[in-house]
Amino acid sequence: MTRSNAKEKSSRSFDSGKGKSSLMKKLSAGLITGAADDDPSGIATYSQVGAAYGYATIWSLLLVMPLMIAIQAISAQIGRASGQDIASNMRKHYPHMLVYVLIFSVVLANIINLAADIGAMGAALKLLIGGPALLYAAVFAIVSLLLQIFVPFSHYSPVLKVLTLSLFAYVGTVFVIHVPWGEVIKGIAIPKATFDARYVVAIVAVLGTTISPYLFIWQAAQEVEEIRGESYRTALKWAPWQGPGALARIRLDTSIGMIFSNVIAGFIILTAAVVLHAHGKTDIQSSSEAAEALRPIAGRFAFALFAAGIIGTGLLAVPVLAGSTAFAAAGALGYPCGLEHKPKRAKLFYGVLIIASVAGIALNFTPIDPIKALYWSAVINGVAAVPMMVMIMFLSMNRKAMGKYTLNTSLRIWGWIATVVMAIAAAVMFLTWGK
Repeated sequence: MTRSNAKEKSSRSFDSGKGKSSLMKKLSAGLITGAADDDPSGIATYSQVGAAYGYATIWSLLLVMPLMIAIQAISAQIGRASGQDIASNMRKHYPHMLVYVLIFSVVLANIINLAADIGAMGAALKLLIGGPALLYAAVFAIVSLLLQIFVPFSHYSPVLKVLTLSLFAYVGTVFVIHVPWGEVIKGIAIPKATFDARYVVAIVAVLGTTISPYLFIWQAAQEVEEIRGESYRTALKWAPWQGPGALARIRLDTSIGMIFSNVIAGFIILTAAVVLHAHGKTDIQSSSEAAEALRPIAGRFAFALFAAGIIGTGLLAVPVLAGSTAFAAAGALGYPCGLEHKPKRAKLFYGVLIIASVAGIALNFTPIDPIKALYWSAVINGVAAVPMMVMIMFLSMNRKAMGKYTLNTSLRIWGWIATVVMAIAAAVMFLTWGK
């Protein structure tokens, strides 16, 4: 095959296919990452703010949506252009000690979040069928781990894509309850809430849930995995002719994935507002508690949909959390990483994957309060997100890493706006500490 033919064939590859059949192929890393953001811990946060403030926090999703799209598209572009995950890139271009501190923070927060999600799945299944929640939780985590270890990512990725459909449970929940749509629209346009410290913290919690380091790491890493899994795809800095199709696909994939994520988050807040807040149930601590609270008010079908959604989103989010932890640690230490590798070729990567999953299971058997643990996870993520976003922004403008595919002006502006907003959110979090 001549070089020109190779280029032509490459241009017809995964990134630039046309027609209806290719749309679902293009919806991959962005769709999965966006859906994984609505994990059981995220569901708990959205349920909490919906129960506490009704419709008065839904507007924050409209604020965060373009920021989330921008930072995730930038992360994806780093992976696609450089051919390396974010942690590996950070190791190459920044002081190692700074990278180690940041990645350690992300790994710690991820394990806490992983434990909460694993526990929530077990609790949700117990609500549905009864039985031992901890056993269910352990089984969910072990099955997820075994799939990651023994199934190549090119075969596992379609499974994750199918699991994104589980989020439609929260759309279904809204349509089996009575929603006063006029009040909803008015409540979003003119939020009725006291602008005190607790309300501000609720808005910051929404920001911190939707913009999180593990999402940056995963989307970039999945782009790298798909380069390895697709024979005609090459890192853009070595194959710049693939750039137009690749970047168009990333924009489409990321935009749809993040809009989907935020729309589902809106439905979760809406459900909690209509069913719980309106009936005086304003203090929700976990996703399973939110599901249980729906049963006497909204009926068994709404409760069952909500609980089943927790299990489905958990099955999607757990491998993303565990995988991003392994990518972060192995990449930062300079070791081979990737779910397309066989375990013996990426021993540290799979070792971290196993340790993170086992630690997530083990934390559910300790007396540690999962709600307090999640709070500290949010604090750690809030601290780590801003310097990581600054690194990502500089990395995405580095021609040594990106070749000719550094950021365009629009993404650069939106990326820095997202970074500044998260810096303000982190400052607010510390200023309102304990209030």
